[in-house]
Amino acid sequence: MKNSGGKPRAGAVRKSKKGAQVGTGGHGRKALEGRGPTPKAEDRDYHPAGKAKALRERAAAKAARSGRDTAPRGASGASRRAKSGDESEIVTGRNSVLEALRADIPASTLYVAARVEFDDRMKEILSIATGRAIPILEVMRPELDRLAGRDAVHQGVALKVPPYEYAHPGELLDRTLRSSETPLFVALDGITDPRNLGAIIRSTAAFGGQGVIVPQRRSVGMTAAAWKTSAGAAAGTPVAMAPNLTQTLKEFKKAGVFVLGLDGGGDVSLPGLSFADRPVVIVVGSEGKGLSRLVTETCDAVVSIPISAATESLNAGIAASVTLYEIAKLRAEARAAK
Repeated sequence: MKNSGGKPRAGAVRKSKKGAQVGTGGHGRKALEGRGPTPKAEDRDYHPAGKAKALRERAAAKAARSGRDTAPRGASGASRRAKSGDESEIVTGRNSVLEALRADIPASTLYVAARVEFDDRMKEILSIATGRAIPILEVMRPELDRLAGRDAVHQGVALKVPPYEYAHPGELLDRTLRSSETPLFVALDGITDPRNLGAIIRSTAAFGGQGVIVPQRRSVGMTAAAWKTSAGAAAGTPVAMAPNLTQTLKEFKKAGVFVLGLDGGGDVSLPGLSFADRPVVIVVGSEGKGLSRLVTETCDAVVSIPISAATESLNAGIAASVTLYEIAKLRAEARAAK
């Protein structure tokens, strides 16, 4: 029976002229197959688990890009960042902050304690920061204590700086040779205390050295504590990072630099050191273990500092300072004799 419009009723089956039924031709087959298994929660973008997975993937991609940016550089001479990653450092203390600002080191924020006492250093710190458009935040002392760290003496001021940009050992040597200076470097072997690194940087600057070299592994890096101990000397004394300290020392030897290791049992006495007027890299080992075996074998000479029998050994920073002073003195005497 037909409806009033002359068309078959909804749901009716049409017949062909010969009486056979006419179907859809399989056009609705896919609709009957369903949508397959339900996706996992983390694979659904709209689900909280899916959103969390997407966040993790973006964070991993960002970390991978950061790892490429901060990877140690090779012969190409690309820049390299601190081993501590992308975290900024907090430089504390008026001398350290002032020297960092004078050296035009990039900084993101200057923190000043509320009602801080002003002296000439603080006035210059604020003047430089204002001139460079560095944001200045006035904070309460408890907040500054937290930023500076438990053991830091901030003197009412702190500076937030990006991760340290290390020099390349080869570039450091080339730069010194081009300047017609007699190379004098200090390399650290197994030293992990940032205060020792800071003290060595300070002594290197004081006695005419051109830089400090640290290994990439199992060694201290340029942290805020090292900045603080250097009393600002790190702003003008480059620190280079060696992917392999032994190999770097061998390359320095090929360039004519004498490698002198410091050890209490050394066979060469420091006073009157005959190598002092030549290009020198002083290698300082850790207090407990001293120089590593491979580094000792690479040294041209192992130097000892005569000390009283009542003292077992010298602090690494002090040993480096004494050696640097002796070399600077002998070089000055050699220049005066010419």
